[in-house]
Amino acid sequence: MTKPTWKSEGYTKPADTDLKASLSTEQYQVTQHEGTERAFTGEYWDTTEDGIYVDVVSGEPLFSSRDKYDAGCGWPSFTRPIAQLNEKTDYKLMYPRTEVRSQAADSHLGHVFPDGPQEQGGLRYCINSAALRFIPVGQLEAEGYGDYRQLFE
Repeated sequence: MTKPTWKSEGYTKPADTDLKASLSTEQYQVTQHEGTERAFTGEYWDTTEDGIYVDVVSGEPLFSSRDKYDAGCGWPSFTRPIAQLNEKTDYKLMYPRTEVRSQAADSHLGHVFPDGPQEQGGLRYCINSAALRFIPVGQLEAEGYGDYRQLFE
């Protein structure tokens, strides 16, 4: 039997103590305190397998491997999300950057920059692996993301 596809309706973000218990230290720091993993150290920076990337906190679908590319920066980079993301201006480096966050859990994911491939819209979503969980295309139905299989057909 196929699990139902993830839905944001009815989702409640876990309490902070539950997040600390369920996430690794790095996942917690990145998603809840706007941390950044070191370049070329994250689990998914060079993954090339087909599938989708979801929010490690909520399971919200975020990116498709079809929109992933090697930007040479050491973090997973995508030309576009598969779901609406929240954006806010971040001044942590003394100049403005556009931070991207998931809708449902408000997880910090990374930043979006205007230096992506021009033929694909010109954006580079530079995302921390620690904010993501990868679901291979062959596991989409079993994991409850069967509606996203169409991205790979």
